[in-house]
Amino acid sequence: MTNSPIVTLGLCIKNVDETIAKTMQSIISQDFPHHLIELIVVEGFSNDQTLSIVKDYLSDIDITYRIYRNITGLGAARQIVVDKAQSKYIIWVDGDMVLSNTYTRGQVEFMEKNPRVAVAAGKYGLCLGHGVVADLENLVYVVDSSCGEKESSTYGYLPGTEGAIHRVDAVRNSGGFDVNIKGAAEDTELVSRLVKTGWKLESTDEVFVEFTRNSLLSLWTQYMWYGYGGHFVFHKDAHSISLLKMTPMAGFVAGLIRCKSGFKITHKKFSFLLPFHYTFKRVAWMAGFLKGHLTGYGHKKSN
Repeated sequence: MTNSPIVTLGLCIKNVDETIAKTMQSIISQDFPHHLIELIVVEGFSNDQTLSIVKDYLSDIDITYRIYRNITGLGAARQIVVDKAQSKYIIWVDGDMVLSNTYTRGQVEFMEKNPRVAVAAGKYGLCLGHGVVADLENLVYVVDSSCGEKESSTYGYLPGTEGAIHRVDAVRNSGGFDVNIKGAAEDTELVSRLVKTGWKLESTDEVFVEFTRNSLLSLWTQYMWYGYGGHFVFHKDAHSISLLKMTPMAGFVAGLIRCKSGFKITHKKFSFLLPFHYTFKRVAWMAGFLKGHLTGYGHKKSN
């Protein structure tokens, strides 16, 4: 029996004390052999009880773990996991996620059978009853992941890190995450490079649940952050993002297209608010992009 881990669970977290306990419980409950799992936690100097809760769970766990602390951005945090991983694969776990018990096993088995796949995304599970904003945001992810859009060159359709399994050698050989990106989009920027070098992207039927933002203010902040990072990526590779498709009008159309699927999944009339939900997010994204432009961030290309 080998003692070397096959898969790393990369947990990059900050200020998630309301949800991290459920995340840790789902990690501990994985039915994949625990001696083949390693857990790498990168904690972003939270000002709440996040780290304390994680340590409480780690005090009685049969999974090998290491904790690092980082304050320089999500791209840098993810790269710490890549640099320290001793396994073949990394499954990215956020502090607001709950994995199904079979999640790790299913993702690893899929990658073992598909050696040309660099990234395999999981599927978002339906999680309603947390308010209209949170329910609409959850429905967005459920609809998109059920459509199986895998290799679009436009950001927003490439798989992010949430629940995705990455082949470590592919990530390292591509140069890893861009640690200079200060907003979001560090994940889809990496995936874009992987596709260009011939790696395949796929999705599996393994399901996880993410607790989405439950207020318009928190949703606005999140998508401004995405737009801010998107500005950096656009200046690094202008072909990676279609600014036309990120406009509010395009967002309205995207939401309109998804209304039917959303209603079919939920059988609830709030699904027809998706065009307005998408429009709001696109306005926030463009505001973040403009903020990056006005501050000059991203004009200097990274290596």
